[in-house]
Amino acid sequence: MDKIVILDFGSQYTQLIGRRIRELGVYSEIVPGDAAPSAALMKECRGIVLSGSPFSAWQEGSPSPHPDMLTADVPVLAICYGIQWLTLHSGGAVERLAAREYGPMPVKLDPEAAEDRLCAGLPECFVSWMSHGDSIVTPGEGWKVIGRSESGVPAILVHEHRPWWGLQFHPEVSHCEFGMDILSNFVFGICASQKGWSMDTYLEEQVQVLRAKVGMSPVLLLISGGVDSTVAGALLLRTLKPEQVYLLYIDTGLMRKAENEEVMRNLSKLGAQHLEKVDAEAVFLRALEGVSDPEAKRHIIGDMFVTVQQEAVERLGIPDAFLAQGTLYTDLIESGKGVGTKAQVIKSHHNVRSPLIEKKRAEGRLVEPLDRLYKDEVRALGRVLGLPHEVVSRHPFPGPGLGVRILGEVTREKCDILREVDSIFIGELRRRGLYERIWQAFCVLLPVRSVGVTGDERAYKYVVAMRAITSEDGMTAQVYPFEAKDLFEISAAITNRVPQVGRVVYDVSSKPPATIEWE
Repeated sequence: MDKIVILDFGSQYTQLIGRRIRELGVYSEIVPGDAAPSAALMKECRGIVLSGSPFSAWQEGSPSPHPDMLTADVPVLAICYGIQWLTLHSGGAVERLAAREYGPMPVKLDPEAAEDRLCAGLPECFVSWMSHGDSIVTPGEGWKVIGRSESGVPAILVHEHRPWWGLQFHPEVSHCEFGMDILSNFVFGICASQKGWSMDTYLEEQVQVLRAKVGMSPVLLLISGGVDSTVAGALLLRTLKPEQVYLLYIDTGLMRKAENEEVMRNLSKLGAQHLEKVDAEAVFLRALEGVSDPEAKRHIIGDMFVTVQQEAVERLGIPDAFLAQGTLYTDLIESGKGVGTKAQVIKSHHNVRSPLIEKKRAEGRLVEPLDRLYKDEVRALGRVLGLPHEVVSRHPFPGPGLGVRILGEVTREKCDILREVDSIFIGELRRRGLYERIWQAFCVLLPVRSVGVTGDERAYKYVVAMRAITSEDGMTAQVYPFEAKDLFEISAAITNRVPQVGRVVYDVSSKPPATIEWE
């Protein structure tokens, strides 16, 4: 099967490149940036992609590709850091300029681009997605600029003597116009790859991997009832014998209104022989008392999940069970757990970097069948597995639940307030026919109070922030453009029906620079 090899230098978007190429029907394999071009790796390799990186190409200790990798007789597409590294190592100049480029950025093609295979079918101008602090000042020897950003920064380069191309922007990001066209031009027009990859192929491979790793051992899945863990449960039940699979739902006290009933109703439809529910609200809230730091909260919640799981293992008599989770690659990326060693931590996901989870992973007793998928791919896998639309279309909900939507210390009172606010917000979205137009929506309880007026009296009440975004994969996101009338009416509904809340704000930040969740 033809494949594209992607060298990972630590970019948050590396797996997104691989996923986009898989969307085109071609297999992609992501390896550490310094991987050697072994015979096994290069077998049926049609092209190489150099990823971005949190490092600067001129920085001491910055990652470099294996010297033999660039001698391979295949085309190369260098993205962001990748083209900056090639520029420096071919005599060019890369500098950190005063004006940096993040988010949407118009790109204009030079006349020569019309004859270039990478730019085939592109308009003269389009909006790219930039995410870089450093810029190419002088192209390297043999490189020619055929497209520039609105601010004049080289955005598209081609080598005059080798089948190498460079992009300063990220074509893999969904908000980049014609990004898939550019990748398609590289994969098919330049690399001449043949299609051979699908979600059915992924499912077949995961079935083999899971059976080989688990054997006949029991597997305990910590299941939240969200899309990720429900799809993971369906996959385990499809792959293993039903008596091997134990689904454990933990009521942390950090769930949304009526969540427990809905979750248990959905899980009961999966056909599991072992479905357990544990009421752990008191122990979770006690562990979070006095804790305000978001990283500390995530670690505590992650460790509490495993502690409760261990108690359940003892009670169920399955001490040798594997621990399974619905971890996605976005979780690993933001927690600094990419393929290579150069990724940085954006925030520690409770199911990735908590000490007990790290211990399980090191022992090889952790099963994460979705850890190379993005949210929309998980939904696609759920459909392949036959899960109903109302399950696979649910908005994402973080494992730590309301614990990371209450900024500052978490208390039962704050959880109750946020449950009511969130229920009103989501209910209004459904009533107005907006829920399925939005990728994710939720409310955040802020650690401040605000002066207001209720009737003729002074009031001092909580402030909540509404968040609603559009996205395809959770790696980038844009704010949902509500009509002003909807915002006014939803805000009024919240302040009228939740007496502890006196002010509502709407978060209009994109990702990047913000993350989707506030903590």
